[in-house]
Amino acid sequence: MLPPAVSKDSEIQAAIDEVERDLAPDVVRIRYGIAEDWSGEWAIFFRIVLTDEAARHRLREVVPKVSSGLSRRLDYPVMGVFPYHNFRSVSEQEALQEPAWA
Repeated sequence: MLPPAVSKDSEIQAAIDEVERDLAPDVVRIRYGIAEDWSGEWAIFFRIVLTDEAARHRLREVVPKVSSGLSRRLDYPVMGVFPYHNFRSVSEQEALQEPAWA
């Protein structure tokens, strides 16, 4: 059975757009996917790209702002998912060229 989050794409995207706006320029973009985690539970996996400057010098400040910004806007228990936040810098993404992070 799929979690309710799969039918909430517009709500999730609106929350992401707000967090990107609020935390610009440090947050370049946020992508997400919904899948089962390692334990078989449904999860939402956020892929967050930060500027190189933010990743090098303000990571400790930016990471909790992103995580809390998303959790204030999205009700994970109601959506039936557990959140995972993965961060990468622009330079890392340029080197790895993973389409899911683009």
